[in-house]
Amino acid sequence: MQKPDTEHRAQDTVAAGHLIEFDQVVKRYGDHVVLDHLDFTVERGRHVTLIGPSGSGKTTILRLLMTLERISEGLILVGGRPLSHMAGPNGSLKPADEKYQREVRKKIGMVFQQFNLFPNMNVLQNITEAPVSVLGLDRAEAEERAGELLDMVGLREKITAHPTQLSGGQQQRVAIARALAMRPEILLLDEVTSALDPELVAGVLDLLREIAHTTDITMLCVTHEMGFARDISDQVLMFDGGRVIESGPPERIFGDPEQERTREFLSAVL
Repeated sequence: MQKPDTEHRAQDTVAAGHLIEFDQVVKRYGDHVVLDHLDFTVERGRHVTLIGPSGSGKTTILRLLMTLERISEGLILVGGRPLSHMAGPNGSLKPADEKYQREVRKKIGMVFQQFNLFPNMNVLQNITEAPVSVLGLDRAEAEERAGELLDMVGLREKITAHPTQLSGGQQQRVAIARALAMRPEILLLDEVTSALDPELVAGVLDLLREIAHTTDITMLCVTHEMGFARDISDQVLMFDGGRVIESGPPERIFGDPEQERTREFLSAVL
């Protein structure tokens, strides 16, 4: 893939304070286009929520950032560095190898819908495995950090429990602690309450509100919890058909949207 003047674009991205940039990103599966020449940026320290109907491409964006999927066209920059591509000869770009992607991905943590905890590991091991094996932290330091995070999520007493001994809400709290243990600059949240019983949703959302309001972490969130989106977001992006059709602060998007499609969507979910 040839991308002209990539070095200057990366410098411009950093200078502008953009931690994440999608530049004409296309993602397709066969003939089905999921993301259609998508352009958007996320500034460092901002909390951005993606809303829109199912199938509009929101979760695909998070999966591309985690390098669980590869883009079909375009460029994604994280901290000014291409994510899916690396420098090739004569200023060109080539698909990134796994070592390069691992390095860029260290900036990013993700909390999934289905928790994705390791069932054969207890809570402490789930939280410390990646900091020790990926970041190279001393195990004692990783365990101290895990204890602090378990205090924050209210689960210190579950430190030796296995995932099957935890409720869904507790598992999701552990998954949040696990993501934060990597000290990411970016936290991706993919419908983190959709698999929870209704009575467990509020506790998890309250925890995420606390993280949003007390840390400088950049958050990119996909959710159908519109009240939560209104509370934590600096910016809300409305997606439809693989594109951003409207963007703005939550008070405008939820209070006085410009696009008819946004009004239709919000009237259906609120």
